Amino acid sequence: MILMKHALPHAFAIALTASLVASFAGGNAHVQNDAPRASQSTAAAAIYVRRCASCHGKDGTANTFKGKLRSARNLTDPRWQADVSVERIFNSITNGRGKMPGYGKKLSEVEINSLVPYVRGLKK
Repeated sequence: MILMKHALPHAFAIALTASLVASFAGGNAHVQNDAPRASQSTAAAAIYVRRCASCHGKDGTANTFKGKLRSARNLTDPRWQADVSVERIFNSITNGRGKMPGYGKKLSEVEINSLVPYVRGLKK
């Protein structure tokens, strides 16, 4: 019984020590980066809704009137997602592709870069 009483505080002390060591060694860097990453994805979602959703749909399926009219790409298609490179997504957003206009003069490079992982995240 005495061992059990001491085992819990000892395990807690080890866990606390490991946590503190990780904090001082930079192990909490992901915690510091989560807030900017979350705000970047929120910003990308807002850009997507404002610039892309009218054709590609809010869910990326291109099941909209304008999307059907312009034969917009279904961004959720797993086959397309597997075949397309990050560079091609970036270039398509920047320069346009087919009936899709380019946004290189309307969006900053940072905004376009934020859309690339957002588009990747639409994969089903």
